[in-house]
Amino acid sequence: MKFFYGHPQNRFWKVIASIFDEKIPESIEEKKELILRNHLALWDVIAECEITGSSDASIKNAKANDLSEILDNASIQKIIVNGKTAEKLYVKYIEPVTGIKAVVLPSTSPANAAWSLEKLVDTWGPEIDK
Repeated sequence: MKFFYGHPQNRFWKVIASIFDEKIPESIEEKKELILRNHLALWDVIAECEITGSSDASIKNAKANDLSEILDNASIQKIIVNGKTAEKLYVKYIEPVTGIKAVVLPSTSPANAAWSLEKLVDTWGPEIDK
């Protein structure tokens, strides 16, 4: 999809839209506008890796993204990671460089079926500064 959370079953965009009481974005442009309008930033923990399909368990040879440019040039108040795999990778590769602890929230992935959309919104909402 060439943009964050492109899998049609991932609930990330539904969660963010619900928190800000907005329409669920469909296009990449609408997604960018939603994020910018609500003063959020998105970035991947990993810049590149070897992965089989979309299986997080298969990630090998990961190379972390350098977050220094965004941290040096934007007023980032909190780093949130989407799920346990992102937390594990953040703690391993990025936290030692930045010294910033991340807040881990339940994954919006469809694989996290134990969490309903409502429960995700209720959990994510308080962590996202409105």
